[in-house]
Amino acid sequence: MMISLSFVIAAETILRKFFSFSFGGVDELGGYAVAIAAPLAFTVAAVEQSHIRINLLYTRLPEGVKAALNALAAVSMGILSLYLLHFTLRTVRDTQAYQSIAQTPWATPLIYPQSIWLAAMALFAVAAVILSAKACYLLLRRDWTGLNRRFGPGSVEEELQVELDDLKKRGEAKQ
Repeated sequence: MMISLSFVIAAETILRKFFSFSFGGVDELGGYAVAIAAPLAFTVAAVEQSHIRINLLYTRLPEGVKAALNALAAVSMGILSLYLLHFTLRTVRDTQAYQSIAQTPWATPLIYPQSIWLAAMALFAVAAVILSAKACYLLLRRDWTGLNRRFGPGSVEEELQVELDDLKKRGEAKQ
């Protein structure tokens, strides 16, 4: 979706610059694409634990403290996802009540792109809440090792190995 949007924006830019022509509404498409892609990216980052973590002090902490912090991070993400879902749902309800349309040349009824946004946000919330529950379960079982392995940041060596494996896969795909 984002790659397609990039091509449309590039074409729009060239057409405006050299031919004084515009598709009109490309910025509208861009807003919809970002609104839909963001919660999907949040979901992938949460499930794969690929979000950025700063490990400056983390590596020096005892296992139990690391586990508590990892559980706190997972629960915080779950709470944030529910807040975002609530906000998104309120926005979609208001859009439906007022039958809002985009203030662009296309005059798109906003209920359509916002419904997709809501579905993507719901997916993120479900994933984050499930992960949060899993972290709490491991915390209550006092399974520090399991909690830290599943929810903690990887070591530098692990991250390097993941990157090298990904590079190898991309190299094999080109051949």
